[in-house]
Amino acid sequence: MEYPNQHPYPPQPSPSAPMLPVPVAVIGPQYCAPYPIDLAIVKKVMTIADGSFVVTDINDNVVFKVKGSVLSLRDQRVLIDAAGNPIATLRRKIMTAHDRWQAFRGESTDPKDLIFTLKRSSLIQFKTKLDVFLAHNTTENVCDFKVKGSWMERSCIVYAGESNAIVAQMHKKHTVQSIVMGKDHFMVTVYPNIDYAFIVALIVILDELNDDAKDD
Repeated sequence: MEYPNQHPYPPQPSPSAPMLPVPVAVIGPQYCAPYPIDLAIVKKVMTIADGSFVVTDINDNVVFKVKGSVLSLRDQRVLIDAAGNPIATLRRKIMTAHDRWQAFRGESTDPKDLIFTLKRSSLIQFKTKLDVFLAHNTTENVCDFKVKGSWMERSCIVYAGESNAIVAQMHKKHTVQSIVMGKDHFMVTVYPNIDYAFIVALIVILDELNDDAKDD
C-alpha cells in the first residue's frame, strides 16, 4: 500500500510551534509521516448526500474520500481510503448538549470500536473551540486535542491537549475552479508524526457542525 510521501522539499513548521517527538497514531500508524503532509480538501458544495469530500495530496493523488449514509444524510459520514476501504465512521451522538460526535473504526458503530469523541468546549461560541477525547480518556477531564479558530474563514489550528504544540493548521484556498464549479477548496498542513487520517476526520466533523450552525 502506498502513502503520500511526495515532498521533495517539505515545508518546515514554524520554530515557535513545538513538534511532538513520537508518532501520534489515532486511526493508524500508516497515516503518520516524519515530515509535514499538505492535503487539499475539496467539498462539493452543490452535492446533496454522496461523495461530499475528496482529499488529495500535493500531486493531486486521491488520498481519502468521504461518503454519506443514505439513511442518515447529515448524521453519519464514512471516511474511505483511495482504494475504497472504510477507515472510520463519523457519527453524531443524538440528544447531547455540546454537539457531540464519535468516530469508530471501519464501518462499525459499536462502542468497543470507538476511536475518539469530539464536542464543543461550550454551548455558546463565537469562534470554533472544540475538545477531542481519545477512546481511553473516559473521564474527559482533560482533552487530548483541541481545535481553535474561525471555521467560516477556514482558519483553524489543532493543538495537542491543552498545550501550545500545533499538530495541524487549516486555511482557505481560493481558486477560479472553486468559484465557478461551486466547490469549497481548502488546505490543511499536518505536522510531522501526526495521524493525517485523524486530522481529516476532524475537518469533516467541523464542516458538519458549521452546516448545523448555518441551518439554525
